[in-house]
Amino acid sequence: MPHVRRRLLVRIDAPPEAIHAAAVSMLGVAPDDDGSLVGQLFDHDSPGSTLRIGIQATPTGSTVRLEGGSIIKVPYFGWLVRLIVWVVARRVLVDWAVRLRAAVAGEPVPPSRHRRTLIPATFTADQATRLAVLTAVGAVASFGSALFTQNGDAVTDSFNRSDAALGDALALARIGVLVTLVAASMADRFGRRRMIMVGLGGMCVANLLASVAPSFEVFTASQVFTRAFANATFAITALAVIEDAPEGARAFSFSMLGMGLGMGFGATVFLLPINDLSGDTWRVGFALSALTVILLPSIAHRLRETVRFERLEARTKPKARLREPFDRRYGKRFLTLGAVAFLVNLFSAPSSQLTNRYLTHTHDFSNSQIALLRGATAGIPGVFGVLLAGRLAESRGRRKVIIVGLLVATAFQVTFFLGNGALLWIMPTVSIIAAACAGIGLGTTNNELFPTEARGTSSGFLLVCGVAGAAIGLLAAPRLKDVVGGLGPAIAVLGVAPLIAAFFLVPRLPETRARNLDEISPSEV
Repeated sequence: MPHVRRRLLVRIDAPPEAIHAAAVSMLGVAPDDDGSLVGQLFDHDSPGSTLRIGIQATPTGSTVRLEGGSIIKVPYFGWLVRLIVWVVARRVLVDWAVRLRAAVAGEPVPPSRHRRTLIPATFTADQATRLAVLTAVGAVASFGSALFTQNGDAVTDSFNRSDAALGDALALARIGVLVTLVAASMADRFGRRRMIMVGLGGMCVANLLASVAPSFEVFTASQVFTRAFANATFAITALAVIEDAPEGARAFSFSMLGMGLGMGFGATVFLLPINDLSGDTWRVGFALSALTVILLPSIAHRLRETVRFERLEARTKPKARLREPFDRRYGKRFLTLGAVAFLVNLFSAPSSQLTNRYLTHTHDFSNSQIALLRGATAGIPGVFGVLLAGRLAESRGRRKVIIVGLLVATAFQVTFFLGNGALLWIMPTVSIIAAACAGIGLGTTNNELFPTEARGTSSGFLLVCGVAGAAIGLLAAPRLKDVVGGLGPAIAVLGVAPLIAAFFLVPRLPETRARNLDEISPSEV
């Protein structure tokens, strides 16, 4: 029986035989054992979607019962899938009814308006499950990683440290990228699944140490490892999503991972108000991150190795290929992507990670007010941005989405740091939507442009480039504030970096939309 079911009754002035014939020819349904007609509710959108049509004669014609549903089962996010199907199914059934009535009456059949949802390609049940598990991994890692970003102001106040100390600590935490590089490269040798589990476990242990840190130095040291393990998890999870995605839905799959990352980030924002209770309540979030270790057995049970890596493993003994991202075939791609990652993070890191400090010290926001602003400007707009990004990247192309996203996001975020009043609420709302588009397009492209045997290694090196830009941005912004007149203007000055990337570097990248992954980056082993 369907886990989600919607029904619609319609009356049609025609005999059952005529309706039966029209439904079979137009809707693609077939007779079932119980006499009803059965087919697919959606058009290649949902594995397990069902459409059942029952026709009963009446004195004045026929009553047609249209019933739509889905028996899809995905771990962790089944509630979300059921909600989406429940909402969309009603519109789809109404659409079927309108078209069926027109066909029976001999009138022109209107084009379908709601047969497709946001999903651009067919997902098998196995692919849907893999994506759901990887999205859950992203949510757990995002929560653990974003805690320092959101609680940095509370932590520095607790230990009586300055803006510069916070910037230094955030930059120092990036040293862990060396561990990330090793872990990402090892994913090309030992597989994606194993290294994802190592990353999640290491992050939980590091945040446990952070929750009981007796000094700012110990806390910062713990975050070096949190950042290292979380970034490794992000990088490997992202490439696993791309490797397991159906052709034509890689950007969409990456956008679903983005939804998971947003959920994890949102959880850290939700916890912000507790920092107004006392000076040490920031420790609660880190303790909760450590407790997510109880989810690891469930994730390990459901997480599977990617099909592409299994095929590689069947052909040859995998090994880390440190030189391949730099060779003649892929070197130009790597240099361009590395420069883009550096320039984008030069601005995005201080923009995102010093925002709370900027709001509390420049505009006298409380933690509760910050949580409200973050929720209003990044909650629903962020979800919309991620969904829009996946759709546009598949239909319009990666490069266009990246370029427009970077330009719009940077312009509005710079205005946020230079503005006041209503601008503090309007600018980030638009910026988060545009940034989601740029991030989804760029993240997808990063993993499409390198072959399976070197995808982990290339992801690790690109992460190093991005982290280098982030570290420089975090070190520069607090030191520029005395020169340009405040932390906001200092961060805004760094906004020139992603503009350079959008105008001069992204146009050089090859377009990957509507191309087979093995055609874009064929394996050489």
